[in-house]
Amino acid sequence: MAAAKPPSAESHDDAEAPGGPHDEARAEPHAEPHAEPHAESRDDAAVPPPPVPPGKAAKPGGSGKRSRRPLLVAGVAVLLAAGVAGGVHAVAGSGGGSGRPGAGSTSEPPPTVPPTGPVTNVTDPGQVAPLRRVVPPDVLAVSGGGGSIAPAQIARIAKLGKVRDVVAVAGGAVQLQGRAVNTFAVDPSSFRSWTPPGTAKKTELWAALAADQFVVSTAAAEQLRLSRGFQYPIVARTMPSVTMGGAGSLGLPGIDMLVSRKTGTQLGLVPNVAVMVNAPGADPAQVVRAVSRVLGTGANVVDLNDAKYKTQGDGGRPGSYMDLYRQAATSCPGLSWTVLAAIGQVESDHGRNAGRSSAGALGPMQFMPATWKAYGVDGDRDGKADIMNPYDAVPAAAKYLCANGAGRGGKQLYRAVWHYNHADWYVQKVLGLARAYAARYR
Repeated sequence: MAAAKPPSAESHDDAEAPGGPHDEARAEPHAEPHAEPHAESRDDAAVPPPPVPPGKAAKPGGSGKRSRRPLLVAGVAVLLAAGVAGGVHAVAGSGGGSGRPGAGSTSEPPPTVPPTGPVTNVTDPGQVAPLRRVVPPDVLAVSGGGGSIAPAQIARIAKLGKVRDVVAVAGGAVQLQGRAVNTFAVDPSSFRSWTPPGTAKKTELWAALAADQFVVSTAAAEQLRLSRGFQYPIVARTMPSVTMGGAGSLGLPGIDMLVSRKTGTQLGLVPNVAVMVNAPGADPAQVVRAVSRVLGTGANVVDLNDAKYKTQGDGGRPGSYMDLYRQAATSCPGLSWTVLAAIGQVESDHGRNAGRSSAGALGPMQFMPATWKAYGVDGDRDGKADIMNPYDAVPAAAKYLCANGAGRGGKQLYRAVWHYNHADWYVQKVLGLARAYAARYR
């Protein structure tokens, strides 16, 4: 269906609504102008998605007689329980096991996954490819026994119902500063969109990774006393000295370092040892079971939507769209966050389709540029109100709705949503989804 667009100059009552009317808003749409594969998930009944003090680098512990082969991943107890950051919940022991969190309900309401997925700024320029779309990871799967996941298995996972994106990565445990550190080797241009918002928008991190430097979790940087710009020996099959390019939240339980694919090959990391899966509109517990069947006995599959794995926002900022909707709604007394979540789902599938629409609307909340000039918000206080940045766009949507009376509820809420897009079908769809979110997240 056509994405609804923010308000036009036409008014349903006395409130002002800057911007031009959208001809397509009057009729029930037939096609999504900027939809991507599986965009029908917007309407499916489904469940939801610091500076380190400088110091001299110390050499890793030991006499240098340690094996230089990587400590291959043997199971989720290694990948998930042995991270430098600590406090990670292992879902299986070294002997394997299903690793499945409790199954969810079999009867699910319409809201899609993304409220639990990361919020990502999609406009940052840099030496690596800019972010074009958001890919919230729902499931992390690790090969049993530390071997590679076969291409045929990856292809089967990609064909599972509701699965939109799959990324396979090389990995293994290496030695850094005398500690075993679980490491993924990734392509920075494509992998950045799978990470938490504060990390995904730090283009300098991804540019450093593209320059064959390494990036670590914030906790690892602190505990191992790592400083940006210093070289450190990494012990694996070889022992190259690699420059630390920076630190940030990686959003992956037990994974504390990222290196480039070139460095990963040099270190001898295991190709395709893990996959990350994005499945909008699917029950993550069902995806966990399906991926487990594909990978077979010994594989360890984790639901990243489980509360114990949820990524916290950087600097106290919301770490997910759901958190962002909740926070933005507080700026308008009486406005429920569920209305913002419903609009976010209809407009861009929570940032997945944030590009320019056929009508010229932009960003995760699909504002017309003229409307943005009047209602744009610098939500993340970075000095600019960015139409493409969800940290700005979601509070701007709350501001616009509030200006049109949404906080008063009832008919005023209906009219405020109508002002967002001049179509009764749109209002009914948004309010229906809002009720579904309210039922799901009581």
